Amino acid sequence: MQNLYVCLLFVKTPEKGMVKSRLAEAIGEDITLSLYKSFVLDIVRRLKDYNLKIYFYPPDSGEESINWIGNNLEYIPQRGDDLGERMKNAFLQSFYDGLNRVLIIGSDLPDLKESMIQEAFTSLDIHDAVIGPSFDGGYYLIGFRNDTFHPGIFHGIRWSTESVFRETMKVFNELRYRVHVLPFCRDVDTLDDLQSLFSRNENTDFRESLTMLFMLNNKHKIFCR
Repeated sequence: MQNLYVCLLFVKTPEKGMVKSRLAEAIGEDITLSLYKSFVLDIVRRLKDYNLKIYFYPPDSGEESINWIGNNLEYIPQRGDDLGERMKNAFLQSFYDGLNRVLIIGSDLPDLKESMIQEAFTSLDIHDAVIGPSFDGGYYLIGFRNDTFHPGIFHGIRWSTESVFRETMKVFNELRYRVHVLPFCRDVDTLDDLQSLFSRNENTDFRESLTMLFMLNNKHKIFCR
């Protein structure tokens, strides 16, 4: 993938009590923290050929992110008062830097398929935007070309609610955007989501992932509470 394309992976620097709060309530903060680290490392493995950049949060945690993920990637702090502003600023910076197709991907879907990344980039040949909706009402991916990005897309969205995808599609419709919608996927935010992740990957290539191996090695602690 040539360098005019880029995947921006939005991550939270792992700190106990600061990631996956709903999951932590069910299985404990220590196991949740280890799982989240595995999630991100598995996503990085899948995206390494797509000019990947890590956008970390909070913005003063760059050193911790590098120590965790590795020093062979570019690290950029997320800047903004809410998620929408942070995504808007990441897109604006990427297009200012000369990139022409940019995807932002969240860190809640560790088994995201490479074929879906390819589909997302290809769809921008004829669409103004691409979005990957999640069953909880949000989305796990969003992308634009440099000539179709509009900063207003992120304004007025009620972040971290079940209406994020619906409200975003409403903005797209108002702008008369041609939008490619990827398949709905199930983010991992709760214990039920985690059980689904485990069950659907027992016989896929993801079974060799760090995430699956960690769950197998800690199955009793995670699923037998």
